[in-house]
Amino acid sequence: MHPSEKLIHDFHALQGRIYAGEAEADAVATLLTDDIIWHVPGRSAIAGEYRGRERVLEYFARRRDKAHGSLRIQVRHTLADDEFVMQLAGGSARFDGNPLAWETVGVYRIREGKIAECWLLPFDQHAFDEIWF
Repeated sequence: MHPSEKLIHDFHALQGRIYAGEAEADAVATLLTDDIIWHVPGRSAIAGEYRGRERVLEYFARRRDKAHGSLRIQVRHTLADDEFVMQLAGGSARFDGNPLAWETVGVYRIREGKIAECWLLPFDQHAFDEIWF
């Protein structure tokens, strides 16, 4: 496994624990650069550009809270080199008792062994916005 792929693999393992309510958002802090930028397109409640480690961690906590601990990410495929990781992943959560799912591409920029930037790209932006109201 390429080191960048392992970084993202480890990140998702910790993030999964955060989303399940088993760990605090700062569990992934050591995998993020201080000046990280996280891009979430669309018009939903979670859309925006999050700059800095604290803002990104708050974003993770907000997603967890909106999904009431039901958010799960399933990694499907990963391509990695020294600078970028591209990953296909599916997400699912329960909102008001209803199971909902989506597919995304995550593009991660890696710097000095940490995640420096992420672009989250939903396959269906409209549906993603509806899910995250």
